[in-house]
Order: sequence, then structure tokens, then C-alpha cells
Amino acid sequence: MTGRAGDGPQGLPGIAVTGRRAGTFCLLLIVALCAQATRVQVFRADGLNHNSANQRLVIERYSQPRGGILVGADPVTGSEATGGRFDFKRTYTDGPLFAAVTGYSSQTYGNTQLEGTEDALLSGTDDRLSGWAVWDAVARRQNPGGNVRTTIDRAAQEAAVRGLGGQQGAVAAIEPATGRILALASTPAYDPGSFAGTSAEDQEAWNRLQADPDRPMLNRALRQTYPPGSTFKVVTAAAALESGVVVDIEAPTDAPYPYVLPGTGTPLVNDTPACDEPGLSLDTAMTLSCNSVLGYLGVRVGLERMAATAEAFGFNESRLDTPVRAVRSVFDTRMDDSQLALSSIGQFDTAATPLVMAMVAAGVANNGTVMRPQLVDGLTRSDGATVQLMRPAVFRQAMSPGTAGQVRRLMTDAVENGTGRAARIPGAVVGGKTGTAEHGVDNSGTPYAWFIAWAGPAGPDAVPPVAVAVVIADSEAAEVTGGGLAAPVARAVMQAVLAG
Repeated sequence: MTGRAGDGPQGLPGIAVTGRRAGTFCLLLIVALCAQATRVQVFRADGLNHNSANQRLVIERYSQPRGGILVGADPVTGSEATGGRFDFKRTYTDGPLFAAVTGYSSQTYGNTQLEGTEDALLSGTDDRLSGWAVWDAVARRQNPGGNVRTTIDRAAQEAAVRGLGGQQGAVAAIEPATGRILALASTPAYDPGSFAGTSAEDQEAWNRLQADPDRPMLNRALRQTYPPGSTFKVVTAAAALESGVVVDIEAPTDAPYPYVLPGTGTPLVNDTPACDEPGLSLDTAMTLSCNSVLGYLGVRVGLERMAATAEAFGFNESRLDTPVRAVRSVFDTRMDDSQLALSSIGQFDTAATPLVMAMVAAGVANNGTVMRPQLVDGLTRSDGATVQLMRPAVFRQAMSPGTAGQVRRLMTDAVENGTGRAARIPGAVVGGKTGTAEHGVDNSGTPYAWFIAWAGPAGPDAVPPVAVAVVIADSEAAEVTGGGLAAPVARAVMQAVLAG
């Protein structure tokens, strides 16, 4: 009896110890769970959110319409309901017309051009769209996509694409005083809406574009360089005048004829017999586009000053963002004098995008000041409230205003009396320079036809409102020249701007 009576009370301490241990273990489990939740939701949140295996954010970004890219007051993009896993996909109004500006936004293949650089704003994930970013993050609320207002002039863009037609080529047009890009065209073009979704048809459209030998998805205005040929003589003329190698554009130079490339027995030939005499003035040499004179003057200027002038116009700049980045245009900084002579007429390994050659023309028009090119005018919320306004910014001072005035005279004479006659516009002052650039093995390729120009109303001595560069890279015309093929396109673009 006494033994039994003692069993219960003697077992109670053991039960209490076991309970305390269980409680402690449960507390440790709770602490560990909280620590793991904190680690996952706070410290690893960003990495998990952007993990390619996490489809939640992808689904969220297509759960609402994407913001618009605007030309003037009109959106050239939109969104449509899909009825599928992703609620909305991107649509494009006149997609091929503006493809070089907008790029594409595809649920399968990602984003490019403005669709890529401004993706956070367009998709609604940009913090600047939120009135209270912390609360939105906690509530996981997605803001409506904002709008991107471009600098593009619709009439100029239409003229550029229409002028290029089915040829491989590109146009870049700039407002010289501000750097605003008025037209940016690349042909052949493509429809970015044809592969915006995830269907089999979208994939087939993408595959066709990737296999097209004409490379319609290449933005030739920003992402392709070409030897600029004689259009580069504008840079050489500016360097010769700025350095004092030439003082008077109408006075005879000491350029010999024939001009034998230094260190070689090879003469630098001209395209017209009118250039085949010594001592031609710079004005005559630019009007007739004389290789021998400009090649000689480039060597007289010297590599260091030639390179500095080219770089002031945008050559050798690896971070030329519009905000879409342009590929680097090249003027070699290590050359012998024979190579420098060829580079001074836009040959050897000199290569430029149409954007940079438009900057050359715009810098001349803007009294020697080269503005940084900009494709975006402003960013807004979906209700139109301003998020950011873009201000004009100086890129570099390429030459003095006095030198710029002399180069403008050279370009005007080239249009009025020389190879650029096809760019003349009644009632306007037009300055330009043609270029026909040879390339390929032994120059066997179809020449590139170039034209750069600026234009403004006759009369007031103001900065012209438009400068343009045109390149036609693969024409089937019987005679390929910058004056015959590219100058009429430039004229049409400039006329469109002047008419506006």
C-alpha cells in the first residue's frame, strides 16, 4: 500500500522536466521558423524575386496594360487582352514605321530600344511612379505603367522611311540647338507586334526575322557603322580651319597634284578631273569633293588634332546613350600618314553610325557646339503627371563659331554649286556634303551612298532647325552616289521638318 501510494507523487517531477524540454524545443522551432522567414522574405527577397524560375513577377508584369510610347501626343504602342496566362501583350500602331525608335517588348524574347531602357517605367515597377513606395512594396501593389514621350517628329519619320523604301539604309535627323532626335529610321524594317506574345505564330515570326539575310531587326541608325566616305571631309575641313592650316577658304592651298600617299608610291585619286590640279582652294575642293586636297590637309593637320576634332563630334565615344546606346564610331588614333590621308576622306578604317554623322552636321549648324542626342523628351505617370523632363545637354565644343560659319559656307556651296544639288529646297538655306564610300575586298562591294546636311529658313541668321544623315547601304541602282540616292531622302526629311 505504501509503495503504491508513493508512485504518483514520485513521477510528477519527471513529467515536468519533459514538458519544459518540449516547450523549449517548440520555442526553438518557432525562433528558427521566424529566422528562416526573415531570411527568405527580407534578405533573399530581391534574389528570389528576380530568379528566372519565379514566374510570379512575370505574370504580375503582364497583368495590366503596359505604358505607352508617344510620338507627339499620340501613343504608337498599346496593349491588348490575351485571354491566356499573361493577361495583356504589347501592340504597335504602325510598328515598322517606328520600330527603330520603340524596339520591341515580347513576352518570350524580352525588350529592346526604348522598350528596354524604359522598361521599369512602362511596366509600372519604377519607384518614381508610386506616391508611397514603402506601402506599395508591403501591399505588393503594382502601379499603372508610365508613358515615354519621344522627341520624334512624325512627318520627318514618315519621310525618312518612305524615302528609304525597300533599300538597306538608315536616317538620323537632329534638332541642332537641342540634340532632340527628330527621325530615326532603319530599313528594311520589321513589325515588333508580330512576336509580342507566346504563341506558335509569334515564334514563327521571330524565326523568320532571325533567318532573314537582310537583318531587318538590326537598327542601322544606331547599331551599325559604315565608312563615311566624303561626308567625313566636313570634319577634316573643320580641323584644317580650326588649327590654322587653312585660313581663307577661297585662297589657294599648297595641296600638290598628284598627291602621293606619304611613304608609298600610290597617288590619291579623285573622282572628277576637275580636281586634278595643284593648289585648289578649300571651297573648290569641298564643292567638287576632291580627295587629293582633303587627304593632304588631313596629314597637314596631324593625327592628334584630327582625332581630337573627330572625337568632339562623337567618334570614339563608347557611351553615347540616347538613352538607347549607339555603337562606337571609330577614328583610329594610331596611324601612319598614308593611313591618316585615307582616314581624312572617310576611308581606311574610319567608320560611323548615321547618328554620329548627323551630329557632325548638327554641330556645324549649331555654331560649333555639338549637343548630346536625345530620343526621350519626358517621362510621365499614366495620369500625365511628370516623372522626369529631359533637358538639352552639351556634348562637346567641336570648333569655334567663326570656324563653324566657314564650314557652313563650304557646305552651302556644295549644295548650290557642287555634288549636293539634289538637296536644294526652295526658300531655304541648305548646306550638305555627299559621300560615296567604297568597301569590300579591293573595293568590290556596292558603295555606300551618304549625305549629311542641315537646313533652315532663308533670311534670319538663326540655328537651322534640322540636321540629317542618310546612308543607303545596298541599292540596286545602276549608279550609286550620295548625291543621286541619299540627298533626295535628306531633302524630304528636312522639308517635313521645315513645313511643321
